[in-house]
Amino acid sequence: MAARQTTMADEGTDVGDEEFEDAEETLPMPDDWTLSSMIDQTRVALHLFLNNRFSEAKHRMEPYADRSMYHALGYSTILYIQAVMTFDMQDIEQAIQALKKAISVCDRYRHKFSMLESFSKTRSRAIYNDLTEEEIHAELCYAECLLLRALLSFVQDENLLSFVKGGLKIRECYKIYKECNKMMERSKFSEEEQKSHFETGVKMGVGTFNLMISLLPSKILKLLEFVGFSGNKMYGLKCLSEGSYDLNSLRGPLCSIIMMAYHTVVCYILGLADGDINYASELLKPCLKQYPKGALFLFFAGRIEEVRGNIDEAIVKFDESIESQQEWRQFHHLGYWELMWCHCFKGDWLMAMKYAEKLCKESRWSKATYTYQKAAFLMMCEDQTEETRAHIQLLFKDVPRLKQRIAGKSIPIEKFSVHKVKRILEHNTHLVLPALELVYVWNGFSILGKREELVDSVLTIVENTLNKILKDSEADPFYHDNYSLVILLKGACLKCKGKFLQAEQCFKEVLEREKLVKHDTYLAPYTAVELALLNLKLNDKKQALFYLDRAKKNYKGYLLESRLHFRIHAVRLQLTGSDNDSLGSLDQDPESDPRPEDEDSNSSTAVNDDTNPSMSTKL
Repeated sequence: MAARQTTMADEGTDVGDEEFEDAEETLPMPDDWTLSSMIDQTRVALHLFLNNRFSEAKHRMEPYADRSMYHALGYSTILYIQAVMTFDMQDIEQAIQALKKAISVCDRYRHKFSMLESFSKTRSRAIYNDLTEEEIHAELCYAECLLLRALLSFVQDENLLSFVKGGLKIRECYKIYKECNKMMERSKFSEEEQKSHFETGVKMGVGTFNLMISLLPSKILKLLEFVGFSGNKMYGLKCLSEGSYDLNSLRGPLCSIIMMAYHTVVCYILGLADGDINYASELLKPCLKQYPKGALFLFFAGRIEEVRGNIDEAIVKFDESIESQQEWRQFHHLGYWELMWCHCFKGDWLMAMKYAEKLCKESRWSKATYTYQKAAFLMMCEDQTEETRAHIQLLFKDVPRLKQRIAGKSIPIEKFSVHKVKRILEHNTHLVLPALELVYVWNGFSILGKREELVDSVLTIVENTLNKILKDSEADPFYHDNYSLVILLKGACLKCKGKFLQAEQCFKEVLEREKLVKHDTYLAPYTAVELALLNLKLNDKKQALFYLDRAKKNYKGYLLESRLHFRIHAVRLQLTGSDNDSLGSLDQDPESDPRPEDEDSNSSTAVNDDTNPSMSTKL
């Protein structure tokens, strides 16, 4: 009986410088195809896409998506991006069908092993040099398609079986990348260019996996480690950095995009706002030179200016990104979101409301959040008319109706918005500084703090509101909630101004009142983390760990809990210099840490640290 045929990654798994103008060249006939020609055509499509010619890129890939693995990968990836940007179920279904076909096409190119070969321990040393270059590239393309398919499955169907299947696909993808790394180290390539395309793809996949996993809170990280995942943040950044060196390789620009997104967005939403902005700016320069009107790169140019505190310059760049193309209006939504916050930072509440309204009308992502933001910005306006107040109430009433679920879960910021609105509707009361509260929960004070005049303006608003709260304390049933929120915001402003002692007094006052707070129970754990960050800034590691321990262990079930746990994990990494939260507990004696107190584990120099373990042992 013939042995069962298996593909390379099935062992132990659970589930089966080219000019832009060249885009107008005629596609070769299928009989003329080589691996190099397939990659070159996909590179042209990538150039088209990054130059805002999205339909041309898609049409270039579609005709041969059923025969060429790189055409299949390119076509399905474009549909995937369109689906996650529009969040339209029809687009999602179309992308899933394309990805299923792409997985099948890539699988046809993969090497087949007998069962005996699959279980052979010597296979990794003996077999890789016998693989053809097409078979090697097929493994990489297969992993990329499989990952995109798994991510979309979480959105398409919310039942438990879909989650299990999606998780198994990601696990298989993870294993394939490990195999691809071994191929990269041991296989021989006939052309240096093909080797470069493959290596940057492996570095992109391995780097992204390491980076994503390392950012997860310790509870999730321990579960992933139990089923075979591990992640090293600095090694992930190192891989992505190396992959971004060659912009002429197929995946080089994509490595740069991932790195820029990490340093300018992820670090500011889920981390400590410690992204290496100068490094992101250096990565952006060659991209803008090659794609001067690229909407995505103009967006990152705006984001870099924004996190530097150059709000007016950021607004100009976001406007340029929006005006650069009209074909995919969903890219405009990225700009609208950032323009909304830029005007919010400036205290231009009506303009901020305008962009929230644009998002509410055009974007499907979270209409409940956008509607709440509209009402929150309007509430900040002075001299409100009766008509304005009535409109605000109507907006608040709409928020619960617009709430949705993604991947079977409520969106945390939507739960936050509905929770705040219920207080208004059920108790006939009002909210205090709702727009500044949103700035705080989105970590916007890390940007406000770059410009003293912006902080001073917010501090004036906070102190005036505090005086009103104290004056009306007896008539306000949520006095302690409102007072605690305003004191937290005041402490955040004082910390931005470098008045650490006064900021500490504000934060401690919030914790002293935590049992009096009826509704906004998230204030206490968030304040505890503020005290941890303040002590970290003052190099008091023992106190920082104490407040981290308090935030992590003393509070459960509050709003935006997961977001705070990401931040706790990020502080933990900075305190210990460890890339794995499971290597210690928050109760660890801070004096046992041999690392100098002023060393920053997230510094950019670590990206090029050659002492990192090999990819195959860490991933």
